[in-house]
Amino acid sequence: MTPSHSNSLAAYGLFLAWAVHDAEELALGPRWLRENLPMLRERFPGVPEAVWEAAESVDEREFALAVGVMATVVGAAAVAGARTGGRSAFYQGALNGFGLHGLLHLGQAAAVRGVTPGSVTSPLVVIPFTLWARGRLRRAGVLRPTGLRGAVTGLGMAAAATVVAHVVARRLTPRF
Repeated sequence: MTPSHSNSLAAYGLFLAWAVHDAEELALGPRWLRENLPMLRERFPGVPEAVWEAAESVDEREFALAVGVMATVVGAAAVAGARTGGRSAFYQGALNGFGLHGLLHLGQAAAVRGVTPGSVTSPLVVIPFTLWARGRLRRAGVLRPTGLRGAVTGLGMAAAATVVAHVVARRLTPRF
């Protein structure tokens, strides 16, 4: 297998790993939040009420649309990675953000002392895939060094993409 073919697998694999992970979030997301909102409010009283109200107002249609918007972002990152043999800063930032967000899911599960949307596939898919893909890129000599700045940038990309996806979904979802 040539290095560029290997890097294409790592690039397109990002989209596949994301799809598996987000299928879990789609299956559990809004319903889990509605069922657990009272416990979350009690356990985390310092969270502003506006955050709880916004979370409570997301329904399955809006959430699914946000996942669709995110699919566009992750797909674009995967294509950028494949076209550049894994060198794309956008792809590598998305890969780093994907892996680090998996750690956040594990932190969420620990904070609530139970399973949360995304916490099952994070240790089984998200984190292992990210480590595998980064290893492929490292061996190919195209992995950019990732220190604290790279980690913050990756998480920032993931957070910004999530916010944009939900804002777009909120605007496109009819309210009854």
